[in-house]
Order: sequence, then C-alpha cells, then structure tokens
Amino acid sequence: MRQKKVKKKSIWKELISWIIYLAVLFGAVYLIVQYVGERTTVSGESMYPSLSDGDSLIVDKISYRFVDPDRYDVVVFPFQYQEGTFYIKRVIGLPGETVQIMGGKVYINGKELNDPYGYEAIRNPGLASNPITLRQDEYFVLGDNRNNSADSREPSVGTISREDIIGRAIFRIWPFDSIGLVAS
Repeated sequence: MRQKKVKKKSIWKELISWIIYLAVLFGAVYLIVQYVGERTTVSGESMYPSLSDGDSLIVDKISYRFVDPDRYDVVVFPFQYQEGTFYIKRVIGLPGETVQIMGGKVYINGKELNDPYGYEAIRNPGLASNPITLRQDEYFVLGDNRNNSADSREPSVGTISREDIIGRAIFRIWPFDSIGLVAS
C-alpha cells in the first residue's frame, strides 16, 4: 500500500516537473521570437541578386533597440496597406539626409552614392525625381533589383519610419547552398 502512494507522488511530481519545464520552454521561445529574432521568407525578386525568391532569413529584432540602422542594412518592415505583409529592402538614405535619383543614379545630399548593391541604372526615380529630405526618424529604402522593386520611390511605400522597422535580415538559412550572412 505504501509503495502505491510513493509511486503516485513520484508520478505527480514528475508530471508537474514536465509541465513547468514545458512552460519555461514555450515562454523562452515566445520571448525569442517576439523580441530577439524571427524567420522570414523572401517573396519576389526585388532584392535580386543579393536575395532571391524563396530564401529563408533570420531577422535580428534586438540590435535596433540599441543602435540605429546603417546605410546598406537590409531591413524588414510592414507594408502599411496589407496586414501580415512585410517588405525586405536595403537602407539607402539616413535621417536628415536629402535623397534624389537623377540620370539613373542615387544622390545623397547632392553627391552621387557609390552604391555597390544597385546593379543597373534606375529607370523610374518615382518620388525621388525631386529631392526628398528625410526627417530625423525616417529612412529611404530601395530593393537591390532597382527596376523591379516597390520601395521608397513609390507612394504606397514612401519613406520608412524608424519605429516601423522590425529588424535587420542577418542570416540566410535556405537554400542550403547559399547559407550565410546577408550582405550589408
């Protein structure tokens, strides 16, 4: 009889131990996904050749809590007109700068940007055909595939507020033959 009580107690003790373990595990996973990092998938060719359609990326969501985005960082932000849709673009213009696109090239504060990521002349400057002066919390972003990208040149995207930037794409995990850091 005593042995049955001991077994019952140890089973309950073990069960409670597992429940606590799983609760801590799920809590840690939630905190990591919510505040530290997240996986996302590239949809479309707007970041070609740096990123391709179907690439899976890890997004660092914590570093921008301590530092501001730099020029050429690849950032993730929500599309303002469609819930659950996120854009992945490269930071080109920083707060306080004036951005303009003329003759297929990007100019920052009147000087041509030596941009290693845009691989062809920009055919449509869009909103940037006139100078755009960024406020202290705004960024100008472009896709690397400049002639096939919805980015800050379009009114539906426009400049990106600092608070809207979710994080920085830092690591490609798929496809396996392209695993590695995202160039910035």
